[in-house]
Amino acid sequence: MSTTRPFPPGERGPQAGPGAPANGEGAALAPVTERQVRALDFEGASGIVPLARDFTREALYDWGWLPASGADRRAAAEDVLLVVSELVTNACLHAGGPERMWISSEGKVLRIEVRDKGAGEPAPRTPHRAGRPGGHGMFIVQRLCLDWGIVRTPSLAGKTVWAELGAPA
Repeated sequence: MSTTRPFPPGERGPQAGPGAPANGEGAALAPVTERQVRALDFEGASGIVPLARDFTREALYDWGWLPASGADRRAAAEDVLLVVSELVTNACLHAGGPERMWISSEGKVLRIEVRDKGAGEPAPRTPHRAGRPGGHGMFIVQRLCLDWGIVRTPSLAGKTVWAELGAPA
């Protein structure tokens, strides 16, 4: 697990910010000079994983990651959606459920944060056994992301698991 940049959610997370207008088909990503943040509260929600993916997909459209005209851009957007699915699923299965998710974009980095109720720490299964079912979530996150980690806030129960991905070229 990486904890190279464990920014607390209060420093990089739950701030409201307007989304940038979406680019047209085939357009390059607009340079983002300010940080854009969106938050999703899971309280009382059902279908949490699809809800998180739809929320993220909408942000990707607004921030110019989608529609993706080339293979690299499509792959980058699909990687983001996969990481969201893995982090939210892990919170559901192993941490009492997610409470809130933040997604932010600044420059060429997209950051996903999922706050959950659990005390445990996610870690890639070691050794990784590709042929066995289950236990691949954090291995996938580790392989797709620039960096990831966990932040605990002393005054709050649970933790925030964060991951950062690079924008497509």
